[in-house]
Amino acid sequence: MYGERDYRGIASHQPLRAQWDPTKRQVGKTPRTPRPDRSARKQSRLGKFVATYGWRAYAIPVLAILTIFVIFDALRADPVTDSSSSTTATADLAHSTDGTDVIGAPPAADGEFAASIPSGALPDGGPFAVTGGGTWHIVPGTTGKVGQGTEREFTYTVEIEDGVDTTGFGGDESYGRMIDQTLANPKSWTNDPKVAFRRIDSGSPDFRISLTSQMTIRDGCGYEIELEGSCYNPGMDRVLLNEPRWVRGAISFQGDIGSYRQYQINHEVGHAIGYAQHQPCETEGGLAPIMMQQTFGTANNDIAVLDPDGVVPMNGLTCRFNPWPYPRA
Repeated sequence: MYGERDYRGIASHQPLRAQWDPTKRQVGKTPRTPRPDRSARKQSRLGKFVATYGWRAYAIPVLAILTIFVIFDALRADPVTDSSSSTTATADLAHSTDGTDVIGAPPAADGEFAASIPSGALPDGGPFAVTGGGTWHIVPGTTGKVGQGTEREFTYTVEIEDGVDTTGFGGDESYGRMIDQTLANPKSWTNDPKVAFRRIDSGSPDFRISLTSQMTIRDGCGYEIELEGSCYNPGMDRVLLNEPRWVRGAISFQGDIGSYRQYQINHEVGHAIGYAQHQPCETEGGLAPIMMQQTFGTANNDIAVLDPDGVVPMNGLTCRFNPWPYPRA
């Protein structure tokens, strides 16, 4: 049991051992078939990435390049995208309000001109005050400084003529909020770092933004051409906003009453801060400059009829309405 027998049947006293030695070459056996030569090489990291993510592997770098391009283009772009509408008029920010000449009123002309300009007519719409009390009350409310004001910080009050009913368009507070939000908009005058605004409700402001009845407007701004308008009257320290226009807008604004109210505010405040001159349409189909008399039309020919000797040429150019000094800023 502890040995094995040799070929003669004699028991061997050698210990039992395995018949197969894994370290010894087996003679007479068929050699292992060699491993076939692979034609494909081992995949690289890039190859594995493409195999894993498919079409996304190509889309990701393309999108990254496009994103970098868009950011670069945005950083170098001019914030005013429509140069035809930018304010090119010159303002005298240090102007005196001691004068009495009305600024922004239509020129004295033959009243028959107005009948030939449909764009200047008052549209149909809601009711307004024909006659007010000739006095104004301050709408309570103040704001902090809006804008940098490197040269001037203008203070203003928000006022409404006694006898003007504001319930039809949100009340006194809503009117005041519209004034504040318009002047605080970065597309308004504070886009120019020289200008800043601050609303007060006591003391003596630089000007009073006053919503005013039809007949009082005619007294304060004039009515020679028989069209409803607004103006800045420095003798009264008032930006006089025409309530009939506030309620009904202007035909040239295509019924967009919100845009027209923003235009009313920005245009007349523009006169109050020193932009005395009006502007013509400068590019066919472009946005109208804020200091164009858009209440009467956005075509140069319509404005030139009212003031043949004025700054607006009879050249046939027509602009689109625009309520901002610095649109798309």
